[in-house]
Amino acid sequence: MSGLVYADNAATTRLSERAFEAMKPYLTEYFGNPSSLYRLGAQTHKAIDNARQSIADSLNAAKPNEIIFVSGGSEADNYAIKGAAELGEKKGKKHIISTKFEHHAVLHTLEYLEKHGFEITLLDVHENGLVRPEELEKAIRDDTALVTIMLANNEIGTIQPIKELAEIAHQHNVLFHTDAVQAVGTIPVDVRELGVDMLSCSAHKFHGPKGIGALYVRRGIRLPNLIHGGAQERGFRAGTENIAGIVGMAEALTESIEHMPERNVRLEKIRDKIIDGLLKIDRSIINGDRTHRLPGNVNMCFQGIEGESLLLMLDLKGVEASSGSACTSGSLDPSHVLLAIGLPHEIAHGSLRLTFSDENTDADADYILEVTPPIIERLRSMSPLWEKIIKETA
Repeated sequence: MSGLVYADNAATTRLSERAFEAMKPYLTEYFGNPSSLYRLGAQTHKAIDNARQSIADSLNAAKPNEIIFVSGGSEADNYAIKGAAELGEKKGKKHIISTKFEHHAVLHTLEYLEKHGFEITLLDVHENGLVRPEELEKAIRDDTALVTIMLANNEIGTIQPIKELAEIAHQHNVLFHTDAVQAVGTIPVDVRELGVDMLSCSAHKFHGPKGIGALYVRRGIRLPNLIHGGAQERGFRAGTENIAGIVGMAEALTESIEHMPERNVRLEKIRDKIIDGLLKIDRSIINGDRTHRLPGNVNMCFQGIEGESLLLMLDLKGVEASSGSACTSGSLDPSHVLLAIGLPHEIAHGSLRLTFSDENTDADADYILEVTPPIIERLRSMSPLWEKIIKETA
């Protein structure tokens, strides 16, 4: 095996050739401002309308105007949560429910709202990384304005029972938002089947361009404006549209959905092969539920090592992976996701996340299984912590 094995697709994916080709004309030839009345502006306006319809169809939204284009998943999460909070506050509702292992785009937004008088309840996700519906039922109060729970976790890949959770929220007349950034384009996502009121997604997670995402907002919900200024996005988000990005996002999502069934069968085989192989390493564990899991997600911990050292040594072997979310890669703290499922700090520090796309192969899996065990053995041979573990369990 030679060359690079890219196994960090949860952080970002390569832009597909098909999406790139769709974008090109709107970077050069069709550059007009969509708000202009002349032909060049009408052409780009039409391109945005077509892309909005395409994404609405991909998500099975009832109307294309339920899709609001934003800069990415973080902005979509912020808009949905802050917007729902403002709507709730007008009705005297200042309580929001989420989970302990959400993406920081959600958790930090909730921390911001907490400083402004909102009360936040974070549900446990337990050792398998799944929310228990009965615990959501118990947490809902008369003053609950919003429930926001991610569809698929960005680190351990667990898929939540969103349809059931949304039904519980709606039984109490509470809005439901899901961060589906890791799910859209990876597994089937139908907003009407899920029954959600709002859903966030981001193009660069499914081979679209960076800097563009979308927020689905069910018709009948009128969020306050996100950015004031012009009339773009029906006044919700002022500013000249990222035409090429919007077109590329729609094309990438269409392409991803077309190839989803056969791709996911293959990715599940790669995922399970790697999990089974790495579990042969002494004192290794798989993080999160093995069944309710994204097809291309492997997240494991190895006692007696530091995840950062493992990543650096894998990189030297041509394997690019991560220990968790790219948004917190500069932190020395263990993953909040792994702590949320009950792992102690010393084990959570030794984590490895491998995430795959349709560009990964069986040969990639074989190479990862070839190079990873010797690296872990070498790191443990230099680790006082590993020596202590062995002595204590001898």
